[in-house]
Amino acid sequence: MIYTKLPHTDIEVSKLCLGTMTWGNQNSESEGHQQMDYAVDQGVNFFDAAELYPVPAHPDYQGETEKIIGTWFKKNKNRDQIVLATKIAGNGDYTKFIRTTGFSREAIISAVEGSLERLQTDYIDLYQLHWPERNANYFGKRGYRHDITDYWEDNFHQVLETLRDLISEGKIRQVGISNETPWGTMRYLEESKVHSSLPRMITIQNPYNLLNRLFEVGLGEISMREQIGLLAYSPMGFGVLSGKYLGGNIPEKSRLALFPKLDRYSSENALLATQKYDVLAKEHGMTLAEMSLAFVTSRHFVTSTIIGASTIDQLKENIGSIDVQLSDELLTGINAIHNKIPNPSP
Repeated sequence: MIYTKLPHTDIEVSKLCLGTMTWGNQNSESEGHQQMDYAVDQGVNFFDAAELYPVPAHPDYQGETEKIIGTWFKKNKNRDQIVLATKIAGNGDYTKFIRTTGFSREAIISAVEGSLERLQTDYIDLYQLHWPERNANYFGKRGYRHDITDYWEDNFHQVLETLRDLISEGKIRQVGISNETPWGTMRYLEESKVHSSLPRMITIQNPYNLLNRLFEVGLGEISMREQIGLLAYSPMGFGVLSGKYLGGNIPEKSRLALFPKLDRYSSENALLATQKYDVLAKEHGMTLAEMSLAFVTSRHFVTSTIIGASTIDQLKENIGSIDVQLSDELLTGINAIHNKIPNPSP
């Protein structure tokens, strides 16, 4: 395993982070425990969760993922060996069954307390805001369209104050953002620069993969110049970049078979690009999954790549990608395909 540090900290994390969003729906508690056991045996020490999980969001399952992690901690008594990240859900119809109070002080405190209880721990290493409260272009929106009727009060300072207080209480150690835009990222960073008592956002968890490299536009420069590390999620594009959906296949129990609305990476252009990437990977003696993950992990702005799997065999292949090296010739081929079919899955 390769290790790095969360920016601006001495917290050492594996370059591969274990994603958990299938546990509690697609995966049972025992399967979640098996994945954590295997990942730790392979050197993974970084787990990412959310109060929302499992996905897709549903009131009957909400919080089950964190509970599964909590029972694993209780069984193994190894909480101090894991760097644990989780998130508070934002506003929106998608999660109104959790709360409708956004990132108010009361909402953040309540969310942290709920996660601590489910995770059976007294601290969270990295606490993240799952997506912005305000209207912005995230979750597949290509562009920003301003809605003058959508009132939103700038509360960056208040959010950071609440997080600062939770850090002082020892309930969280560091803070990060997720699904953020360049503007939102810089607002948080500038707020903590101007007010030195406020905590600094050290990571940003956004999608990044061969079918969606939009992070490179704006956020890539911010990440490098401001040292806010990307925790890259969906590096396999909801499994599309495994190649299993090529030729019109929809394998039984796959994500698209179970949840057909999760089709962000399944457009005509996305599948065309995937086919080209698959041919390129085979020409260089590797699987599409290995190439896809190795590409993400190799980017300078990526602190850790969040891998997720619904089977232990998938997890083994994903973790094995840490040893894959991409040649300059292969990277040239990747960029040639990207230039012809850029970002088909924003």
